[in-house]
Amino acid sequence: MTDPRAERGFAFSRAQFQQMVEDTLAEARRLGASDAGVEVSEGVGLSVSVRKGELENVERNRDKSLGVGVYIDKRRGSASSSDFSPEAIGRTVRAAYDIARFTADDPAAGLPDAEDLATPAEAAHDLDLFHPWDIDAEAATELARRCEAAAFAASARITNSEGAGVSAQQAHFWAGNTRGFRGGYASSRHYLSVAPIASKGREMQRDAWHSSMRDAHELAAPEAVGRYAAERALARLTSRRVVTGEVPVLFEAPVAAGLLGAFVQAVSGASLYRKASFLPDSLGQRVFAAHVDLDEDPHQPKGRGSAPFDDEGVRTRARRVVDAGVVQGWFLSSYSARKLGLRTTGHAGGAHNLRLASRLTRPEDDLEAMLRKLDRGLFVTELMGQGVNGVTGDYSRGAAGFWVERGRIVHPVHEVTIAGNLRRMFDDIVAIGADAYTQGSKTVGSVLVARMKLAGA
Repeated sequence: MTDPRAERGFAFSRAQFQQMVEDTLAEARRLGASDAGVEVSEGVGLSVSVRKGELENVERNRDKSLGVGVYIDKRRGSASSSDFSPEAIGRTVRAAYDIARFTADDPAAGLPDAEDLATPAEAAHDLDLFHPWDIDAEAATELARRCEAAAFAASARITNSEGAGVSAQQAHFWAGNTRGFRGGYASSRHYLSVAPIASKGREMQRDAWHSSMRDAHELAAPEAVGRYAAERALARLTSRRVVTGEVPVLFEAPVAAGLLGAFVQAVSGASLYRKASFLPDSLGQRVFAAHVDLDEDPHQPKGRGSAPFDDEGVRTRARRVVDAGVVQGWFLSSYSARKLGLRTTGHAGGAHNLRLASRLTRPEDDLEAMLRKLDRGLFVTELMGQGVNGVTGDYSRGAAGFWVERGRIVHPVHEVTIAGNLRRMFDDIVAIGADAYTQGSKTVGSVLVARMKLAGA
């Protein structure tokens, strides 16, 4: 049965999408395709931004797309269209078919094996991902103004702002292929953010904070977001550089999610079969410290990385990716799995709701406790640049944060560089805090690494 919520705010119904999928697959078959897959989608949204109390932008988006992949044995062609008329769909299928005709054979090409595809019951698993936000531009503008006003009210030293924004987005899709898969669902993502600027004399420091949820009712209060963003900016005033050396580094939870992202990229199929990974033989090997686990739960209700099936229609499963530091699984699509002689793990499109944790973490291991464990070293709250080498694992990033002595913050730090190698950094994880924070589809607490090179004054 079609969920009536999935019709709200959209120009096309699920029934219309279902018919387009069937028509597209039938046309591909008529042309002589051995296999085909199609996805049709629509997205709708509203975004507003304000700066210093004045409305800057109001944007409304409505996007739609039909994408089709056509196979002639081991040759693949793809095409897409934003025109949903029967004539345009026919031309799109013909374009994909013609591309496939003149493409070289690829032994790894093809739809997922039928036994890996989500069954109708699995595909219909409701993960509570759709919560449309009935908000107009005026109400969104008022929320953004309240958020920014709270930042200015926090201190007279908040003298400027890069602005505050509110975004309400929703989308739905339906997909199918010639091996029997059919499935789709609606989802939503809503956002509130602000970036205040603090000043003292000639010095200015900027920071930001945001709240992002599928259900707008679960967003943090705009005043709370504004105040916290202001506190972060104020804390960075009177920043200093520190001397060069090798010191322990504590990554704040939102920043630590980037370390997890580097691991995921290294053990994802494309990096592995292209031999562009610093973890090429990691399956079954210990990569993290022995107290570290990494779990994945694609079926978490309202999860920002939740999905009953991946982008190819392959069923998703909860699993332990890292157990006691040992890698138990990679992130593979059907194509990358075939290139590696393995089986898809249901990760066409990426990972799903990852949680990095330590067996040593206690409930009382909040940020203050993690600073005490750091004792003397650098607490990193912001990273800059893209200095991560995916092939070697070499890591070098510009950083800002705070210098810590005897477990207490002494002064803010800026214009420093931290460097190391990710393999050693993963193995040198001393502790993971109980201050878990979800950044996108990754959840992790603050992460303490035993030693890294610090380039300062």
